[in-house]
Amino acid sequence: MFETANPQTLLIDSTARGAIEAALVSIVSPGDRVLVPIMGRFGHLLAEIAGRSGAEVHTLDVPWGRVAEIDAIAAAMERVRPRVLAMVHGDTSTTMMQPFEGLRELCDRFDCLLYADVTATLGGNPFPVDGWGVDAATAGLQKCLGGPSGSAPATFSPRAVEAIEARRSIEAGIRVEGDPVAAAPIRSNYFDLAMIFDYWGPRRLNHHTEATTMLYGAHECARLVLDQGLAAYQERHALHGAAMLAGVEGLGLEVYGDRAHKMANIVGVVIPEGVDGEAVRGALLEEWGIEIGTSFGPLAGRVWRIGTMGYNARRDAVLTTLAALEAVLRAQGHAVPTVGGVEAAGECYVNAGDGSPA
Repeated sequence: MFETANPQTLLIDSTARGAIEAALVSIVSPGDRVLVPIMGRFGHLLAEIAGRSGAEVHTLDVPWGRVAEIDAIAAAMERVRPRVLAMVHGDTSTTMMQPFEGLRELCDRFDCLLYADVTATLGGNPFPVDGWGVDAATAGLQKCLGGPSGSAPATFSPRAVEAIEARRSIEAGIRVEGDPVAAAPIRSNYFDLAMIFDYWGPRRLNHHTEATTMLYGAHECARLVLDQGLAAYQERHALHGAAMLAGVEGLGLEVYGDRAHKMANIVGVVIPEGVDGEAVRGALLEEWGIEIGTSFGPLAGRVWRIGTMGYNARRDAVLTTLAALEAVLRAQGHAVPTVGGVEAAGECYVNAGDGSPA
């Protein structure tokens, strides 16, 4: 799934947020400089977790709806000299996807570890961990993988493992002679990756009670993706995401943000003037059984976010959602082209040569 040969590729018993915390609290030593480019809500989350881990946090603020330019990241790294560059790959609050090409070279220049939050992008968007030289990446099951939240896939490069192992400290009660005891251990016990590596590794060091049913869920998510083929799975997300975007525009609605850097699996829609966005969301849910999101912070109540990911990356789901959105907007008195959304999405499918619902 991660396109990596990293031996330390495993599951962390938590939601995706817990995996972010596990990665940062284990990699970041108190006082380390961490640079976080912030282009939406979840960049703020990385900065929050890094700060609670004891880091000296520096941010690069990017207008919401855009991504961080490589030159701006380079200039910030020159100024900050971070130990860790922490990036959100796809920020669902804005629907933007951050390019990672060139970041490994920057990190090598500054002897810096590269962490990526791929919670909302893994599986549905390309993310070759080894190809892009990412040191640590953590995800969740509930987005493109279409599984239950509560188990978090993660992978760590040899560089990241070295930084984590340098802070290894085995807790009293399971420690044996020769086990390390650090003066400044990893600040979380539950999310101590050095001990979690031992828990998953040959030593089978007792650490916590495994969420065994989640193992089956995570395995099934990966099996379904790899049975279809990772490239084909990503192409499916790209197709249905493009159809949803075309359909939204066919309804005369404005797509939010920089379209050149949009995630394949979610479309941001500017709520039209005079339309009650929450009433539309409520009607879609109550009358059609379809749930779409709003956003957070400065975008709360200003945009809708419509996901086409996992099981919902299907032609019938896209067309039904567009038909429902048209009906609800008309009921609110907002003029939209008749079947314009469905027609525009259908044309996208025809142009792609896709006649199947998959």
